[in-house]
Amino acid sequence: MFKQFKAALAATALTFGAAGMAAADGHQMVEDIHFLIPGGAGGGWDGTARGTGEALTKSGILGQATYENMSGGGGGKAIAHLIETGDPGTLMVNSTPIVIRSLQGVFPQSFRDLTPIAGTIGDYGAMVVHKDSKYESMEALLAAYADDPSAMAIGGGSVAGSMDHLIAALVMKNAGANPMDVKYIPYDAGGKAMAGLLSGEIAALTTGFGEAIELARQGEVNILCVTAPARLDTAPDTPTCSEAGSPGTEFVNWRGFFAAPGLDAETKAKYIGALEAMYDTEEWATVRDRNGWVDIYNPGDDFVAFLEKQEEEIAGLMRELGFL
Repeated sequence: MFKQFKAALAATALTFGAAGMAAADGHQMVEDIHFLIPGGAGGGWDGTARGTGEALTKSGILGQATYENMSGGGGGKAIAHLIETGDPGTLMVNSTPIVIRSLQGVFPQSFRDLTPIAGTIGDYGAMVVHKDSKYESMEALLAAYADDPSAMAIGGGSVAGSMDHLIAALVMKNAGANPMDVKYIPYDAGGKAMAGLLSGEIAALTTGFGEAIELARQGEVNILCVTAPARLDTAPDTPTCSEAGSPGTEFVNWRGFFAAPGLDAETKAKYIGALEAMYDTEEWATVRDRNGWVDIYNPGDDFVAFLEKQEEEIAGLMRELGFL
């Protein structure tokens, strides 16, 4: 699954050029967007929505952005709200969990009940510890887990069996340990999970690399490994999880935007065009690099096809790990 997605990232990256440049001349393409965020402040969804709004408004592509955090139901509350209101001026941010949680039945809806607009970024997973943690390396953490999994609480900003849990289980499985022994502590959004790590409630945190990189730069946390196929330019001293004792562990989480069901074709095209034009701006480069994101662009029907394939492949992985 992850190899195909990485190939998709490379392929779609080639499409930014001519189509995006035509619209990225600073003129306003959309007047207002209300960004609906299915989790709390400080998480990956929150950062993606606000970073995207920042780039769109500062570049002049978007006139005004507003934001609303709506936690609850593993993201299901915001999905139900968008479907119920049908507001054509709202874009909801989401990511791989919309596929995972729909498969689990956390909420009854799926991406098929919305209007997929585009996948916009990728964010690798990371295993993170407090700066004063006794686990100074991934190897040390894996050794302690192998000795007594029940003594190691690993947190994440989402429900049990979700993406953060899946990443932790995948790391342990590929390290030769039992993935079902992970003592996973769920938090409502990445910001709360990070607070749990900093307060000592959990020993380690699985989260998006983009959510951890700024605190790592400030010396508050240590990133033990990243689920990328190679070391990242933004953190060249951080090993990949494969290098650090979990061979073959690669995972990239897409993030993107959805509109209400039944959105008219003209408004949908405006949203797609604005997001495409964003990639050619300096304002977007600043936001992207600050957060350690990977550019992707899967618009419209291509986004739907990707989601359908990911749903099939993640279901297979979750069954293998005992989550379905």
